[in-house]
Amino acid sequence: MPATMYYDDDADLDLLKGKTIGVVGFGSQGHAHALNLHDSGVDVIVGLYPGSRSWNKVIDSGLRVDTVANVADASDIIMVLTPDHIQKQIYDQHIAPSMVEGKTLMFAHGFAIHYNQVAPPPEVDVTMIAPKGPGHLVRRVFEEGGGVPALLAIYQDASETAKDVALAYAKGIGGTRAGVLETTFLEETETDLFGEQSVLCGGVTSLMQAAFETLVEAGYQPESAYFETIHEVKLIVDLIYEGGFANMRYSVSDTAEYGDLTRGPRVIDASVKDRMRQLLSDIQDGTFAREWIMENQTGRPGFDKLRARAAAHPSEEVGAELRGMMAWLNEEAD
Repeated sequence: MPATMYYDDDADLDLLKGKTIGVVGFGSQGHAHALNLHDSGVDVIVGLYPGSRSWNKVIDSGLRVDTVANVADASDIIMVLTPDHIQKQIYDQHIAPSMVEGKTLMFAHGFAIHYNQVAPPPEVDVTMIAPKGPGHLVRRVFEEGGGVPALLAIYQDASETAKDVALAYAKGIGGTRAGVLETTFLEETETDLFGEQSVLCGGVTSLMQAAFETLVEAGYQPESAYFETIHEVKLIVDLIYEGGFANMRYSVSDTAEYGDLTRGPRVIDASVKDRMRQLLSDIQDGTFAREWIMENQTGRPGFDKLRARAAAHPSEEVGAELRGMMAWLNEEAD
């Protein structure tokens, strides 16, 4: 069965007229959603805690800002765009008292709902619009006239109009310009966590560091090792992004392609898939979620040690030195 996709013609932005949208958080996603909605003519208030470093940023952006509790009370639609590990506390203390019939609670990731950290009352709509890109990209592409694809999910449809309102929201942030894929909270949460752990973050960084260490331990210069196993990854990923694996293989040398096809499966073999299945099992049965929740409840002792160890990896020092020689990288960042 083909996936269900929605575009601009499938969404009615007028459904947001006369409604107030409260965007809780003004970080990567928060600032993009709030500003894009505002530019689309939607009434937006940003919710922050008193004393937040982002408070003046919101004002400087021309948006209204208030405490989370006040924003939740004043808004018809509340989009929660804070980190997963603090969503339960924010919801319980500041949002839950305002969750009355007729309101909509929204998320850009399903963690808090799927793992029962947030339990909305049955009389409210609960939906998700999750852009498949970081906030700065969601904002930049919108300003350029385009959009970043997004996911749509409905957890509760008390009003029987939840999907239409969610699609209107997606249009307001530019998602329907690129396409919105319908999914579920379960599928989005579990595939998102798996992708982060197995490929996008965990798999890629571990693979690159292992390759870097292999070359350095064999006596090659750390600088050469960094270029070959870490720096050039972006160039290859860009080719895949533009046209898939076929485009990448067309663009590299025949020698590189032959090495890809014959040696790649020796590095990523069946045993890797077995371990990936275990990662997925830990996500599906809640093992990872419970571990992460407990880590935060106990002050992150393990996480802090792992973060410090990762920052001390030799590739970080070598990479910083090499990037310092590449003036164009600083120009791109600006």
